[in-house]
Amino acid sequence: MQTITSSNIYALTEEQLAVRDAARDFAQSELWAGVIERDEHQKFPTEQIKKMGELGFMGMMVSPEYGGGGMDTVSYVLAMEEISKVDASCSVIMSVNNSLVCWGLEKYGTEEQKQKYLPRLCSGEIIGAFALSEPEAGSDATSQRTTAEDKGDYYLLNGTKNWITNGTTASVYLVIAQTNPELKSRGINVLIVDKDMPGFIQGPKENKLGIRGSDTCSLMFTDVKVPKENRIGDDGFGFKFAMQVLAGGRIGIAAQALGIASGSLELSLKYAKERKAFGVEIAKHQAIQFKLADMATNVDAARLLCLQAAADKDNHGDYAKSGAMAKLFASKVAMDSAVEAVQIHGGYGFVKEYHVERFMRDAKITQIYEGTSEIQKIVISRELLK
Repeated sequence: MQTITSSNIYALTEEQLAVRDAARDFAQSELWAGVIERDEHQKFPTEQIKKMGELGFMGMMVSPEYGGGGMDTVSYVLAMEEISKVDASCSVIMSVNNSLVCWGLEKYGTEEQKQKYLPRLCSGEIIGAFALSEPEAGSDATSQRTTAEDKGDYYLLNGTKNWITNGTTASVYLVIAQTNPELKSRGINVLIVDKDMPGFIQGPKENKLGIRGSDTCSLMFTDVKVPKENRIGDDGFGFKFAMQVLAGGRIGIAAQALGIASGSLELSLKYAKERKAFGVEIAKHQAIQFKLADMATNVDAARLLCLQAAADKDNHGDYAKSGAMAKLFASKVAMDSAVEAVQIHGGYGFVKEYHVERFMRDAKITQIYEGTSEIQKIVISRELLK
């Protein structure tokens, strides 16, 4: 795949560029060859994720004392883009582990919780999952039906979670549940649930349109006893925890969308220079040139929004608005670019071996998960009107 580089207002450090190049090399050499087969057969990338852990991509922002890379969010965004250019299934596994699980544990967990889980999560020995969505609580995250009844030294967990990425392969789950319904969002807790806890069952894998290499399933909890020491934060902190980790998670999904868009552009440029119509390469036809120009402009704009959100997070600023803007715009660019890539490829774009049909299928979910595009507009408008 041809690699496109562009200058921007963000002066990347040598370390950040090295991370980007390492992610690019890994994606091209380790992910590209089997990506169509993994997509076709919904095959989880076990060996690839293990290697990503060995290379430090599964705990990029975690402090070295807990086995992480100690990197900044900008480096994470750069790596996410490169991985997503080739395999969005691998990148969403990476995103959930980094943004939702590792970051939340390090930011808000106890020292005992960090020591117990972070080193194994960072190394890729185990994978984490984040369980918020329910049959009746998707965009309306306050309507939690899963309950965590306080029993003194433990919680009794009951309920169902839907659409959980890494659902069948994770070993540790951060589960959002309602303890005090009368307090509404202030009565919600977040609990660390281990895969082997009695009463915890993972449902079958969903047969999905896109990101088929990653596993998504429902989780069922029936009288699961979760020790009090597995609660993250104070009693009632769960909803705030969920909103905080999702705000950062959106930056990762924005970078995933950027990667899908950037990959679509790179494949389209390569094909346009090779394919001939009416005696010349189709890249010489103005109709194709204009499509490429629009794609490149939107990809660069999406990249700048992603880097802005990452910089805001690294500088300890308020990244709720910039993260939502990055996800809203980048996910639209991903969808638009993938559709145009299929159009540029013509009939070849409709078959699997040219990859762009997979990009089109993978792109759609970036407008849905970790907050739909409609929810991003609510977040942005609320921040504007403060």
